[in-house]
Amino acid sequence: MYALDARKRALALVSQGRSLNSVSRETGISRHAISAWLIRIQPTPRSAACVRCAPSPGAPHDASAYSYLLGLYLGDGCISRQPRGGYALRIACADAWPGLIAACREAVRAVRPMNSVCVAQKEGCVMVTSYSRHWPCLFPQHGPGKKHERPIVLEQWQQQIVDDHPWEFLRGLVHSDGCRVTNWTTRVVGGERKRYEYPRYFFTNMSADIIRLYTDTLDKVGVAWRPARQTRQAENISVARKASVVLMDQHIGPKY
Repeated sequence: MYALDARKRALALVSQGRSLNSVSRETGISRHAISAWLIRIQPTPRSAACVRCAPSPGAPHDASAYSYLLGLYLGDGCISRQPRGGYALRIACADAWPGLIAACREAVRAVRPMNSVCVAQKEGCVMVTSYSRHWPCLFPQHGPGKKHERPIVLEQWQQQIVDDHPWEFLRGLVHSDGCRVTNWTTRVVGGERKRYEYPRYFFTNMSADIIRLYTDTLDKVGVAWRPARQTRQAENISVARKASVVLMDQHIGPKY
């Protein structure tokens, strides 16, 4: 929880025409948090009602953070009922990417600022965890069994958020089930065979519905893709064309 003075200072920098990224780097505060403060600077009371349970259901106030968290949830997240009631949202984040862990925690805070966020260490990863009765309201894709064994369809309000914040959604998906790698091949240049390296993005998921959400969103932002490999268990989507990789680098970039 940031003090009110820290919030005011960050918003003052934004009011000077600074970008969210530059203010985030200077203050050490995530851009998701700063974006949320542009809507509401005061901390949200813990008793605040769920936006989906209101008489007129609405969307999360920080739509950008929600779009990112939705991508993380569909990739490496789960929601489970707790013995004493309520639900736990858990997002698995590899130890190798501390920046991803921090971004995930900030997104959870931005979506449900009245609930605490904790990290549980597991073998090779941490589980970013938050408890609330309302996680199934915010992620109606929750259900029994594995995601790839049941339909995954966004509700209209979720699809509108993804349409408004497509890059955040893609970023969440890539941060969970994707990667940026350097591939290589050889070609003949001036009669001599030389090694040629090029960057490439991959996204792998066992759910045909989640793959469709990913590729449909890539289409909307103008990124060319193709299936790289398909097995009985998973499909791998590749982005390798230079212009499309440049777009992905501008909005997503490698994990860190």
